[in-house]
Amino acid sequence: MVDYPALAARIRALTEGEDDVIALMATVACEVHQSDERFDWTGFYRVTAPEMLKIGPYQGGHGCLVIPFSRGVCGAAARTGQVQLVPDVDAFPGHIACASSTRSELVLPVTGAGGSLIGVFDIDSNRPGAFTTTDAVALEAILAEVFGHL
Repeated sequence: MVDYPALAARIRALTEGEDDVIALMATVACEVHQSDERFDWTGFYRVTAPEMLKIGPYQGGHGCLVIPFSRGVCGAAARTGQVQLVPDVDAFPGHIACASSTRSELVLPVTGAGGSLIGVFDIDSNRPGAFTTTDAVALEAILAEVFGHL
């Protein structure tokens, strides 16, 4: 399991004073991906147009390049502003299979100052039921700290 206080401290130290969103995303994706073997693909999809996400910094195999808000787990997180904790992606209506190895997924909305949606943070696992509410809560706090001032 992830030592979330240690992970948050590492990310805080690495991102202190940085305000470039791509640099922040790259750092967070790398640190989170390396923190737990459950995390098979870890990265961001950025809001680049109305109702449209485009791939951002990530770790792991290839990802989908473009995801509309109307499709998949990432689209659901962007559309609703709610964390999507999906223990079985095959049971999620409209799941987009960017990688055939993905069995479970955790997607968190990423917001800046004033609650504006910057994108979503997507973590895939090749294990079913890999994510917990503890993961979601801890990662929400990290994302709020890193991106909440932008």
